[in-house]
Amino acid sequence: MTETVGELDPEVTPLHLRKALGRFASGVTIVTTAECEDEDSVHGMTANAFTSVSLDPPLVLVSISTRAKMDTKIRETGTYGVSILAGDQEPVSLHFAGAAHEPDRVRFVWRRGVPLLEGALVHLACTVVASHPAGDHTLHVGRVEQLWYDDGHPLVFYTGSFRSLELLGRDEPWGF
Repeated sequence: MTETVGELDPEVTPLHLRKALGRFASGVTIVTTAECEDEDSVHGMTANAFTSVSLDPPLVLVSISTRAKMDTKIRETGTYGVSILAGDQEPVSLHFAGAAHEPDRVRFVWRRGVPLLEGALVHLACTVVASHPAGDHTLHVGRVEQLWYDDGHPLVFYTGSFRSLELLGRDEPWGF
């Protein structure tokens, strides 16, 4: 069933904004940080508010709620990792979103002292170069210090649900 709000612009409320922006399909990431290379010090959260900022220098951005523990942890460590999840990693995403407790599914690999999720399609180890307040969130801009990637089917978030993106045909390079 398709949900609409009519032809007139709806009132811009947090709920309407969430529903509208939920129609922008995004990848699913786990943002992680740690005080040291010890799994007991790892803190992570599921996030889809992630974007690339610049290729040269290599910069990415994560948007973290100021109420989230992760905001403080990133400020304290000055680093974060971004793991872009594969289509079969929904349980890992739910674990880090606090919707399920499945620590047995969580395996880390460490890159430049940053914990990243084993099995993810992409690993980015970042050093924070700037943090900007933005409403009820902080925009943490990180310089990508190390990266790794693999092919596979990504986990996608659309209209409040997880989806797996099926890749049809063959990849035709577009500018790379």
